[in-house]
Amino acid sequence: MTTLPAQRLRWAVSDSLVLTGRALAHAVRQPVPVLVGLLFPVLLVLMFGYLFGGAMTVPGGGGYREFLLPGMFAMTMAFGIEATYTAVATDAARGVTDRLRTLPMAPSAVVTGRAAADLLHSAAGLTVMLACGFAVGWQWRAGPGRALAAVGLLLLLRFALIWLGIHLALVLRRPESVVALQILVWPVGFTSNAFVAPDTMPGWLAAIAEWNPLSATVAACRELFGNPGWGGDSFAAQHAVALAVVWPVLLIAVFLPLSVHRWRRLGR
Repeated sequence: MTTLPAQRLRWAVSDSLVLTGRALAHAVRQPVPVLVGLLFPVLLVLMFGYLFGGAMTVPGGGGYREFLLPGMFAMTMAFGIEATYTAVATDAARGVTDRLRTLPMAPSAVVTGRAAADLLHSAAGLTVMLACGFAVGWQWRAGPGRALAAVGLLLLLRFALIWLGIHLALVLRRPESVVALQILVWPVGFTSNAFVAPDTMPGWLAAIAEWNPLSATVAACRELFGNPGWGGDSFAAQHAVALAVVWPVLLIAVFLPLSVHRWRRLGR
């Protein structure tokens, strides 16, 4: 006989799949925001790679576009937090969240369904970015196995930021507050090693950039893709791959349970 915990797990998975399908159906019916989200990082690649790339020098040599693309892959994952926040906050503001809470479903299904749908969106966006990279001359140089590991780290970062976005949206419940989130996301993105090496920054800013969770993923991806990197002798620079796992896992461990707890307490 099926045990009660097993039944609950089966129901939770089933409910999550239904709500994942709901989120994906919304994207199909409203493709413009999805297309804008896919094309915006491509525009940044063209702007930084071709307009500013001629003035950039990569420490240790190498082409700037190969230095830039792993950073843009990670930035694309970071920008996705805005879409997660907007979707969850819009449902909360329109009362959809309250209606879902009245249904006989697993308490975690709404947030896990949203997380699964957003991760699928992000995988599609990363595919577009990889194609863009190949189009402008980028390529991985360390074998397909290491390249797949780099893609896995990028999606792990996105999965962690999904839970951060869900938690913030359930706390604030106001779609227009995404502007405040953008004010936070952009400085975090630019105070990283995505566009320039920390060695070119003032000492205090270089330390912030080196320990930025986004920088760990970028540095790890450059190493795994075999693209030019900035090197460095600090602990963060020498252990980028390990930190690219530790930072997202830490974020997931904090914000996944907080998101589920917040969902359960809505309206109280």
